[in-house]
Amino acid sequence: MENSTLYSAESHLSGSASVIVRAHNLGKCYRIFNNPKDRLKQAIAKHRRQYFREFWALRHVDFELKRGETLGIIGRNGSGKSTLLQLLCGTLTPSEGESSTTGRLAALLELGSGFNPDFTGIENIYLYASLLGLKKHEIDARLDGILGFADIGEFTQQPVKTYSSGMAVRLAFAVVANVDADILIVDEALSVGDVFFVQKCMRFINQFKESNTLILVTHDTQSVLSVCTHGLVLSEGIMIAGKTTSKQAIDAYTN
Repeated sequence: MENSTLYSAESHLSGSASVIVRAHNLGKCYRIFNNPKDRLKQAIAKHRRQYFREFWALRHVDFELKRGETLGIIGRNGSGKSTLLQLLCGTLTPSEGESSTTGRLAALLELGSGFNPDFTGIENIYLYASLLGLKKHEIDARLDGILGFADIGEFTQQPVKTYSSGMAVRLAFAVVANVDADILIVDEALSVGDVFFVQKCMRFINQFKESNTLILVTHDTQSVLSVCTHGLVLSEGIMIAGKTTSKQAIDAYTN
């Protein structure tokens, strides 16, 4: 079933106990071909013969998040963390199961995702914010706040392809921090920021999670303990610890 991501114009939903993120038997499978010829053979053979092997990047993931809950997703590189986030955001279609989100979702995934490298910082603010559901007049009203949060000075008038990785993250996070999201998803993006900007982001995250829902992917177990109410551990695409307390998730990860 195709991933359904539901967007609402309202930034606050009634009922603090409402489930606003749900994954049910969620999985993603890729076809692995040994060579390009096998891909062509498969296109011709359709379902009569199989010229590929299956690789499940993620399988059998189930959890629910309510408003005000914060989930830390932990796992080694290649465990399926980023795949799970992309399925939740709707940028990937699941091979099995389904996921849904209710409310405005803002995601900071791959570095520079949502940006056009040839556009200036200002142009990318309007592009990225529009992708997150804001109208032009709403972006106009938030522009000063975005620029102040990013704090990259005159570089806002330069193409993003001239930015360092840290500057790109500053701009991207400044946008997601000003779109009045109900759900915020952050995937390791803060690892390239300087210490002062990371502190600014953490202050925002701590304020955001008081009344909204946060999903955080990080290798920093201390961040999971200090920020997240719950944890989920992935290994080779499978949950080895479903939604549980942060402490229990970290124990399962380290063990």
